[in-house]
Amino acid sequence: MERILKYLVVTFCLICGLILPAYSAGEIMSLSTLITTQNVPFENCTKVFNTDNTSLFYLTIAAINANRFDITEIQSESGYIMFTAVNKQFLANISNVNTNQGMLKITPADGSYYFQPGICLNIFKYIDLNLNKKQAVIF
Repeated sequence: MERILKYLVVTFCLICGLILPAYSAGEIMSLSTLITTQNVPFENCTKVFNTDNTSLFYLTIAAINANRFDITEIQSESGYIMFTAVNKQFLANISNVNTNQGMLKITPADGSYYFQPGICLNIFKYIDLNLNKKQAVIF
């Protein structure tokens, strides 16, 4: 009897261990999902940050450099940065929502939203992590 109970407990634990991760995987994107080319919704390409557009512009440049993407063109007056990631060109456009908030929109230059979602998400994550750090000018 004791042997049957142990067998049932072990079987129950194995079944729970196999089922539970399947439900939580939908909430957090795995590494393979981030680097697999797929159709990315436009909503995943825009984000509003609690900083002015000038600071957001510099943080975006730093995030692109930190991810080792190649910057092709920078226009500080209009607030856009063109860069190349995984042999595809992207346009990062920074605009002012209000005095305390700026919006970053990263869109593919060719208009095809079939790319790796990790490109946008890694830039957004870098900006979130470094948003409250003091910016310094280095000569």
